[in-house]
Amino acid sequence: MSDTNGTPPPSSPSSPGPSGSEGSADFETMTRDIADVPAVEVITTVAVHLMSSAAVHLGLAEGGDEHKDLDEARKLIHSLAGLVTAAAGEIGSYHAGPLRDGLKSLQLAFREASVVPDEPGQGPGEKFTGPVFG
Repeated sequence: MSDTNGTPPPSSPSSPGPSGSEGSADFETMTRDIADVPAVEVITTVAVHLMSSAAVHLGLAEGGDEHKDLDEARKLIHSLAGLVTAAAGEIGSYHAGPLRDGLKSLQLAFREASVVPDEPGQGPGEKFTGPVFG
């Protein structure tokens, strides 16, 4: 494909060059790099991303209400609870403990932020964690 003056668009860094090998070399490098990361690190990194996003959607970040969206927060907290519950035995209490604490804090913040709080056991993630009380 070319633009209106007949010059082809620049190729993106991940697209293969004329030989077709640049993209596959990048993929091999990424695969090798991710293979070097321990599973516990991948799991905790994903959990921290879920926590951070949920906190933003609860209005707990700088700017507060600007990004507040309880529907999005509910989905993120529920997903975090599933991940933490499923992974706890695999990652050990050293890693799972702080994740559980963060999850509980988010669940309580959600309850506080809700105009009509969920019944105990019905809040986000409580299907996995059981009822959360302050």
